[in-house]
Amino acid sequence: MTDLDAAIARIVAPDAAARQAAAERQDRLTKPTGALGRLEEVSVWAAGVQGRCPPHPFARVRVVLLAADHGIAAAGVSAYPAEVTAQMVANFLSGGAAVNVLAHHNGASVRVVDVGVAVDVPGADPRAKVRRGSGRIDVEDAMTEDETTVALSVGLRLADAEADAGTDLVIPGDMGIGSTTACAAVVANVLGVEPTTVVGRGTGVDDDGWQRKVSAVEAALLRAGGRLPALDALRTLGGPDIAAMAGLLIGCAARRTPVLLDGVVSVTAALVAAELAPAATAWWLAAHRSTEPAQQAALARLGLDPLLDLGMRLGEGTGALVALPVVQAAIATLAEMATFGEAGVSDRDG
Repeated sequence: MTDLDAAIARIVAPDAAARQAAAERQDRLTKPTGALGRLEEVSVWAAGVQGRCPPHPFARVRVVLLAADHGIAAAGVSAYPAEVTAQMVANFLSGGAAVNVLAHHNGASVRVVDVGVAVDVPGADPRAKVRRGSGRIDVEDAMTEDETTVALSVGLRLADAEADAGTDLVIPGDMGIGSTTACAAVVANVLGVEPTTVVGRGTGVDDDGWQRKVSAVEAALLRAGGRLPALDALRTLGGPDIAAMAGLLIGCAARRTPVLLDGVVSVTAALVAAELAPAATAWWLAAHRSTEPAQQAALARLGLDPLLDLGMRLGEGTGALVALPVVQAAIATLAEMATFGEAGVSDRDG
């Protein structure tokens, strides 16, 4: 049994009794049933993944930010040059990026992991690096089979490390020029849809840039030769960041650590992870709807309805950090509101 097989075998469903207790408590709180909308649904999810009712506010939130370059950037699919990946990793490490600001204001921390940056960034731990940039997917595979296995194992080890450190909520973050093109290729292959339906603007490309992305994804899919099993899609069309993130998501479910998904990279990884481990999806909550159509298509297949739609497309884990206060508010209302009996308020049955 491989490490991945072992992790998948350990996944169990969130606590059904805690979910039931949370749903029943919602019906006793001093409000009309359903009046708090999706906050009620989120509070029940939180109770299930924490195994307690009422749940506690998430206190040790970690952004696990996986960085990698993508060879397909050479096809002119991004509005920014490939060297921005390494430059942004340095920015994360110095605390100057949006993810750092939002994490600070939410009491969260950021762990930056180089799984495939083309160069070594001073201050970044290179021990998790799978390779220096992925292959250019329109002409070659993103990774070898061994590299795909290693990338998945990196994600599994990160999940173990976070669980052992007491992290109670993981936010997967990402950085990599060319990553949205790889994600569009993976999603198109897994879902069996046309590239034009899942290719987005990424870093803000113009119409010509968008057409280059479509052409690159079309060439990658043609080279792949048809729909592939999930692991083969990762190897052929993805990259070490997407593969490591899929391992992280599966590993978190195996260790009963809930995950707040972010943008297109994390949701693409979730789509692949769900193909490998369908039971893992119960441990994930979708934070926001990205402008990237590949993320929206993957969310629809996963059956996940994001909490926010703010037109965000930055990645890094930023959308999930913006949604985090909503999750905390859902928990607070379930835990701290009075019931009809406690407040002496008549319910609708008098």
